[in-house]
Amino acid sequence: MIDVNQLRRGVSFTHDGNLYKVTEYSHNKPGRGKATIRVSVKNLRSGSNLQITFSSGDRVEDIRLDKETFQFLYDDGEFYVFMNTGTYEQRQLPHSIMEEDRHYLIDNMELELLSYDGEILDYILPKTMEFDVVESENAVAGDTATGSTKEVQTQTGLKVKTPLFVNVGDRIRVNTETGEYQTRV
Repeated sequence: MIDVNQLRRGVSFTHDGNLYKVTEYSHNKPGRGKATIRVSVKNLRSGSNLQITFSSGDRVEDIRLDKETFQFLYDDGEFYVFMNTGTYEQRQLPHSIMEEDRHYLIDNMELELLSYDGEILDYILPKTMEFDVVESENAVAGDTATGSTKEVQTQTGLKVKTPLFVNVGDRIRVNTETGEYQTRV
């Protein structure tokens, strides 16, 4: 058991029989009374997001997620299929768990999958990834004075705002946490 004051982004715990991972944390101390801790969490089984408010001093059961390296093989329409790089065992991850990050999946890429009691619940993407630009808006000459950007699309369907000099065929690096362009490679 851990005190809710120890909850931080990325910490996993159980509450009311559900497994959660903290995505945001805030501590609020009013002028009078007990402090409250508000956490935005992701339900690790359903993928849904919600907010939970705790009183200072409440306790939750922390859990340890097992981390293993897997290679993305393919999407079968309902599940993403991964292979453990050490044992060559294949595992499936439902689309619902990875829905918001599906455009970061590239064939044969490696990522960390997190499991609890043998059930895969979450994943960790690399902090940055490189993509090929396959579609780009046309840049207008003389449009550079305002530091403007344009939207490009990568081979996975990911749409990213980039500087005007990025063109089709270029390779770009993207921050997977923010979805923002970092540099041309």
